[in-house]
Amino acid sequence: MKLAKRNWNNFSLFSPMFDNFNRELLNWDNKNYSSTSTTVPAVNIKENAESFEVEVAAPGMAKGDFKVTLDGNLLTISSAKEEQNEEHHDNYTRREFSYQSFQRSFELQKEVVDQDNIQARYENGMLRLTIPKKEEAKQKEPRMIEIS
Repeated sequence: MKLAKRNWNNFSLFSPMFDNFNRELLNWDNKNYSSTSTTVPAVNIKENAESFEVEVAAPGMAKGDFKVTLDGNLLTISSAKEEQNEEHHDNYTRREFSYQSFQRSFELQKEVVDQDNIQARYENGMLRLTIPKKEEAKQKEPRMIEIS
């Protein structure tokens, strides 16, 4: 009788597909999850010469669902949305509810940010904040120094 050793790694046709699937499924750090395992919207922060631009991806929400606060140097963007649906029929009642919330906080530098002129707007599923810089913190054009 001959024993044949089966090498399961020879299934190269399916192996990469399942490896990627398992890696994505089990890699919770790759997703945007908070410590409570709830999803947290992605945030992009861009800096230009005049300001910082913060974009929070939150489709399906309304402007009134957000709360943006500034407490000292701590800028906090939060949202809480609750939905309830109830249907009454002759022999049963169907109730569904959902609750979504998140909170993201950013520490601002007092000497750089003009805290009095922060603006926020929500459109097309994106919350955008414009955080202007103080005049003394704005990037200046390079100055040419004359050589004598």
